[in-house]
Amino acid sequence: MASSTLKPGVPVTLQELEPSSEMFKQGASLRVTGILQSYDLDSAVAVIQDGSARLKIDTQHLRDISFRSGSMFQFIGELLIRPNNDAILQARVGRNVDGLDLNLYRQSLIVRRQHEAKLLSSRRP
Repeated sequence: MASSTLKPGVPVTLQELEPSSEMFKQGASLRVTGILQSYDLDSAVAVIQDGSARLKIDTQHLRDISFRSGSMFQFIGELLIRPNNDAILQARVGRNVDGLDLNLYRQSLIVRRQHEAKLLSSRRP
C-alpha cells in the first residue's frame, strides 16, 4: 500500500512566487497570506493580494470559511502551475487572519529563514 504524506506548507510571501523563484515549483507545498480581493462562488476561486503581487486560490476543498473581500486570509496547499506560468494554489487549509500585522509577519519569516540557515550550516561537516 502506497503511503501518502503531506508536506508542511513552507511560508512564502506572494512577492516570492515569481516564475524565476525557487519557490515557484509544480506541486510545492506552500503557506501564503494576503488580502482577499475577490471570490467566485461558482468556481470556488479566490484571489489574494499582497502589495502588487496576486495569487489565485482554489478553495473547493475548504469548508466553513466565510470569504469577505478586504479580509486577510492564510492558505496552505500545493502550487499548480498552468501554461504561461499561471499559478493557482490548491488549498487544503484556509483561515481568516484579520488582525495579523503583515509587516511583522514578513520580518518573522526573515528571522526564521536566518535561523534555519544557521542550523543547516552547523550540521554540515
